[in-house]
Amino acid sequence: MHSHTLPNNVPTGPALPIGSTAIVYCEGQFGEQDGKTANGLVRHSEKYKILSVIDSRLAGADAGAQLDGKPSGIPIFASLAEALAHAGTVPDYLICGVAPANGLLSPAQRIVLLDGIVDGMHIINGLHEFLNDDAEFVAAALLAGVTITDVRRPKDTKDLHLFSGRIFDVTCPRIAVLGTDGAIGKRTTATLLVQALNERGIRAVMVGTGQTTIIQGGRYGVALDALVPQFCSGEVENQVVAAFEGEDPDIIIVEGQGALSHPAYLTSAHILRGSRPAGVIVQHAPGREVLGDFPMVPMPTIASEVALIEAFAETRVIGVTVNHENLSVTQIAAAIDAIELEIGVPATDPLTRPLSALVDMVLAAFPMLTAKAASERV
Repeated sequence: MHSHTLPNNVPTGPALPIGSTAIVYCEGQFGEQDGKTANGLVRHSEKYKILSVIDSRLAGADAGAQLDGKPSGIPIFASLAEALAHAGTVPDYLICGVAPANGLLSPAQRIVLLDGIVDGMHIINGLHEFLNDDAEFVAAALLAGVTITDVRRPKDTKDLHLFSGRIFDVTCPRIAVLGTDGAIGKRTTATLLVQALNERGIRAVMVGTGQTTIIQGGRYGVALDALVPQFCSGEVENQVVAAFEGEDPDIIIVEGQGALSHPAYLTSAHILRGSRPAGVIVQHAPGREVLGDFPMVPMPTIASEVALIEAFAETRVIGVTVNHENLSVTQIAAAIDAIELEIGVPATDPLTRPLSALVDMVLAAFPMLTAKAASERV
């Protein structure tokens, strides 16, 4: 791992090796929008071996089957005690897998995390509430000899970056995966796209912009929503430049946050300004009628979001990815057809359609990458 793989936070102790074991706490939220950190870790984790998920509503289920209909071998338990009994030994980490809109822990959630500390587990916390600033958690961690990592804690102001223009020296194309709402699948699509491009012989690297990607083990990333806005585009730019210089990629995929049209989650604006993508993929949920955390606001149309993105930045939307929540198989197919007809770009559902469709979407927009993919097949 590179030295810049632990962005945004200063761990209180040495990092344990890749593949360290972890339980993910997601009571009442697994598979839901506010459980997106846990959902992401079940789908993909480079850093931790996920042993189980805690959510009493779904106890007994397989986490992968619950999420995507594909068993992952990661069981869901009703309590921390049951998860520990299943592990047989104390795992290295307890990860807080809930991501509520207010970023705060409830009293019941505090108790479970404190119990994990007492049991000897290091804590990974992705919330806006920093547990290293909480006297009760600090005291418990000192007594137990474990660490607490607040993933969203920004670097010191002196270490933050303003926009510098170094992005103009990045010669490979960038694609930003934006969306029409928060918790709509942008990170999942970006992760799948990077994996699929690499499998086709195209060197792709992901730059994360949220806490989940950092927890998953992404080498390049910054938790944008925890920064003072003045530094947001500069920090995105800095991570893209680091990915370019560190990996020499053919293409860089930048994870989106919120939506450019969103009334509360506006970090897409900084992503567009900081990474200056040549292309944008927009993730949309045709079956979602109102914004996830803000039900008083109706969902934007895909056409309005595309128009807004292309008006706001010197870029073009190269494709649309569909989140299939609340849609039948027939409705997914109809939604994809309707989007292609209306917007005039390729559309697919990365979780129910072959990933080749996602790669082809990129190759159609950036034909210079086709030679890389062709040489891989020879």
